Amino acid sequence: MELGQHISQRYNEELEDIRSKVLKMGGMVELQAENAVKSLLSHDRGLAKEVATTDSKINAMEMEIDEDCIRVIARRQPTARDLRLVIAVSKVITDLERIGDEAEKIALYSKKLAKKKTTIGMHADLTHLSELVLNILHDSLDAFARMDADQAVKILGSDKQVNVEFDNLSRLSITFMMEDPRQIKGTLRVNWCARSLERIAEHAQNICEYVIFLVKGKDVRHTSLEHIRSKYFPHDLDEETEENQAG
Repeated sequence: MELGQHISQRYNEELEDIRSKVLKMGGMVELQAENAVKSLLSHDRGLAKEVATTDSKINAMEMEIDEDCIRVIARRQPTARDLRLVIAVSKVITDLERIGDEAEKIALYSKKLAKKKTTIGMHADLTHLSELVLNILHDSLDAFARMDADQAVKILGSDKQVNVEFDNLSRLSITFMMEDPRQIKGTLRVNWCARSLERIAEHAQNICEYVIFLVKGKDVRHTSLEHIRSKYFPHDLDEETEENQAG
């Protein structure tokens, strides 16, 4: 899907400028999340401090893009695909800002955990969860950048594995706390970091829903994945059937 062209060149530039700013914000947020995870896994207090103190830039960008969207609605009165773009952008930047908040939380906990390196016992589980979440975030932002609804729908539902990994880590946390009560505070912080990672995945899923809204013109929030795929992406089901038969 490509942005449409209008008689007013200035209008074209305004829409493209909004889209470019969202992509820039997405890149900033993805870097924040990656650095937060890195600070957690490597016990890097300096990097954690950097992440925790730069969230204000993401907040400022959200407000700037919001103002741009309001200005376009007031001046251009967009319709159809243009209106969907502005609405989708206003939703996406909210989720991006919240991802930034979760990254900041991880960084703040990381600073405290770095003192005692509490994550050692759960390092492998935390690493696997982090990789899974960061991949979902990257793919979601890529789907938005390319306005690719097919990619977006493939990402939907991938948070199920995130939930499984989070539950496993939570059970492991309980075991650690029972075995050594002195580790309760640190282990809880690790679990809170895992919870933030789970929420990052949820916000990334939301971005995919907005991509589908933008491209297909359908609001698929609070709709089962099976219904979304059968009604709006039947070709995906046909491909799966062919692959299963070939297998």
